[in-house]
Amino acid sequence: MQPVSYRRVRAVDEAVRAGSAPGSAFYAGGTTLVDLMKLDVMMPASLIDITHLPLAAIEETNRGLRIGALARMSDVARDARVVERFPAVAEALERSASGQLRNMATIGGNVLQRTRCAYFRDAATPCNKRRPGSGCGAREGINEDHAILGTSEACIAVHASDFAVTLAAFDAIVHTTSANGERAIPSAAFFHRPEATPDRETALEPGDLIVAIELPRSRAAARSTYVKVRDRTSYAFALASCAAGVERAPDGTLADVRVALGGVATVPWRAHAAEAVLRGARPNAETFAAAARAEFAQARPTTQNAYKIELGMRTMVRALETVTA
Repeated sequence: MQPVSYRRVRAVDEAVRAGSAPGSAFYAGGTTLVDLMKLDVMMPASLIDITHLPLAAIEETNRGLRIGALARMSDVARDARVVERFPAVAEALERSASGQLRNMATIGGNVLQRTRCAYFRDAATPCNKRRPGSGCGAREGINEDHAILGTSEACIAVHASDFAVTLAAFDAIVHTTSANGERAIPSAAFFHRPEATPDRETALEPGDLIVAIELPRSRAAARSTYVKVRDRTSYAFALASCAAGVERAPDGTLADVRVALGGVATVPWRAHAAEAVLRGARPNAETFAAAARAEFAQARPTTQNAYKIELGMRTMVRALETVTA
């Protein structure tokens, strides 16, 4: 058993100082961290309890909404401004985990949740994400739930967050602070594909603390939806999901389109190829199918998860049909 120290902080600058110590980890809802500590996957030397920091507000900005990192998932999903201006975000949060977990889990923690890959969570098996250089057990093992987009020879684990898919779709900005100052990181740069360093999952540096997530207002975000396909309708991770938002031009074509995918990629996946097909086109079944084919043309399935190509395309088409109906 490894001893772990515990410290509760009440100010952001105090948290930053404490979090800069080697081996420290920030603790908020604990819905991922505690699980992984029990499995000996994450073994911090000290826990910095940040639950009393003033980082739970949802505030208006000139750009849109700024959501404090300690806001609970359930509170954000019910906020009237989120429901009206970012319906896909509210839907993604409502379809994440159980009600009990949503009442505890924080927004900042949600985007940092680790993969649900069984090989990552089993300390007795090889996993490059957990122990760099040890190999990827999933590649030749059980991999029917794994990624088909954004994979590498080193890792094919799926990113688990539903909420993060909507952040990718609507160009959210992750605000952080550390001993080196403040940063505003676009969601496109925040999540890292595995490539040669699957253990480095985000742009965060040691000691970085997420303080807020900003959602820029857009007409496409206001007319959006989140479709999630899973084994059961409650408390299950996505086999495939899609966040889609559109803005119509006066002639009925799609002036702006935002599409992102979950459950099929190693990161929240912005569907740029699909958007290129959709933008300026008329919303119909043929256009949606062409967009889905364009995006999944780059899929690289394993022997067990090729079904995700068809499932992912159908999920994207359903989301686009729903949001343009």
